[in-house]
Order: sequence, then C-alpha cells, then structure tokens
Amino acid sequence: MPSLFSLQVYYNIRLVNGDNNCSGRVEIFYDGMWGTVCDDGWDINDATVLCRQLRCGKADSAHESAHFVWLDDVKCLGSEGSLTQCSHSELGTHDCNHGEDAGVVCSDWKTGSGFLGWYSIDTRLVNGVDSCCGRVEIYHNGQWGTVCDDNWDMTNAAVVCRQLECGSAISALHNAAFGQGSGSVWLDDVKCLGSEGSLTQCSHSELGTHDCNHGEDAGVVCSDTRLVNGVDSCCGRVEIYHNGQWGTVCDDNWDMTNAAVVCRQLECGSAISALHNAAFGQGSGSVWLDDVKCLGSEGSLTQCSHSELGTHDCNHGEDAGVVCSGKLNL
Repeated sequence: MPSLFSLQVYYNIRLVNGDNNCSGRVEIFYDGMWGTVCDDGWDINDATVLCRQLRCGKADSAHESAHFVWLDDVKCLGSEGSLTQCSHSELGTHDCNHGEDAGVVCSDWKTGSGFLGWYSIDTRLVNGVDSCCGRVEIYHNGQWGTVCDDNWDMTNAAVVCRQLECGSAISALHNAAFGQGSGSVWLDDVKCLGSEGSLTQCSHSELGTHDCNHGEDAGVVCSDTRLVNGVDSCCGRVEIYHNGQWGTVCDDNWDMTNAAVVCRQLECGSAISALHNAAFGQGSGSVWLDDVKCLGSEGSLTQCSHSELGTHDCNHGEDAGVVCSGKLNL
C-alpha cells in the first residue's frame, strides 16, 4: 500500500449527478482535470468533512459503489477543513475502478445550498478565447449571473485567476468587454484583499443586490505565464504556472519568436530581447518548459511546441528571460 499523507492545500471539490450541489458523486479537480474518489475506507467521517467543506450541513450518508480516480484510501478524523487534508494515498495512486466511486448525501441536499469546493467552482469566465479569460460569472440559486464592474480592479481579478487555477491576472476589464451577460447580476461592489480563496469570499453587496446593468459586466484576463525580477511586469525571468506552482523555462532554443509570443500573451507589446543564462536571476522549484519552439502565431507560450511539461535537461542557471516594449494602451 502506498504511504499515506495529507495535503495542506485546498483543491476544488464538487458533488455531481445528484439532485443538487449537496449530493452526488465526489470529484476532485487536480492537474487540470476532474477525477473521482475511490470508496476504499469511505465512511461517514469522510462524508462529514466533505459536507462541512461544501457548506452543505451534516452528512446524511456516505455512498459506496470522470476519467481519473484522484483519491483512494481516504481516512478522515472528522475535524479536517477539507477532504484533501485527510490522510490518503498519493494523488492519482489507487487500486480502484469507477464502480467504486464514492458518493455523499449532505443534510442540506433538499436546498442544495452548498457551494462547489473550498476554492469553489461557483465562478467561471465565459466568452473569451479560453476558460482563463472572459466575462466573470457566479453560480447562485441554481443559475449563472454576472458581476458588476463597480470597484472592479486587479486585486479582484487576481483572486478570480487564482481560484480558477489560471495563473496571474493580466487585466481587470469593465463595460462588458466580453459581451453582455443575461439573467441576474449576482455581485456588486466587490472588494477583495487579495488573499481570499474565491471571489464570493471577498467583501461585496448582498448577493443579487446591485445598481448595475449588463453593460457593466466585469471581465478578467488571466495568464499561466509571467515575467518576474525585472523592473516591471513586462520584463524578467519567464515563469509558467502548472500543477499549482510557478516554475521556469529553460533557455534551450530560446529566441525572439518565443519572446514575441510571451509579450503578446502578456499584453506587453513587442519583444525587444530574448535572454539566456538566468539574466534576471535564477528561479527555484521546477523547470516546467524546455526546447520551446514557437511559430509566432500562438496565443500562449504553452501552445508552442515543447518537451513534456517538467521534462528537461537544464538547471536554473539556464532560466530564460524576456524584455518587452511595455504595456499596450488599448
């Protein structure tokens, strides 16, 4: 049996295929995809932790028998703040099939008043080029609605990007930049401190109370790429957000075409320099990208040809850097 451990981080968790958000099959969002929880050792203590995490009241039942099984051998004491803080096998290591997917019914299943995960999937970005940019929408009372752009700023945008595992915030947009939504405006006067785990944990007016119309729908552009250790956000060491952490890019084959993709992705104008040999200092942690080869038309650096994420023959003395011309005044 693999060694058991607990994670001191929160992952997105949801209940699906039930009557509402507070009953159903347990799923975890990890490494960019949803997967299930094996029912080995699954009991009422595990269900209690999950129901509390999802703000769904108490556990009524823990049911035993997505493409991936993320958790197995879960053993909660009952006091943990999230399911992934409980003892469990290494993420992705299991001896189960989907006939053993765990399920839960919480006491608030009749109202479905819970929210989806501690880093809750009650927020999405729509009408952008991908799931990491677009109009901000909140799921409440059984339907998606928008967020008013009153006081909408980069701190709020940063919380959204982190919540959705989309890296850092590039833009906080106003005036329905991604088109007008429909239905309710759920949030207004949002004021995040920056440390919140989800947008709805920030200070805001009462849900559904606002003085806005859909011409004021807020938008966000996030990026899984950033430049650090330079004089501003448009020059520095290139870093990529993957698997919950920032890591660097090796300078093998690093050239101006690659740099141009980074600058365009970050809305930083044109590329001035593609730098080698840790010109902006050595990073730490993982080297995520190596042998990057962009054609120049890609929308992000990770869309370029490259070695498998995390596979490289580099050290941080080879961290790539970029200097861009600067933020575009759009």
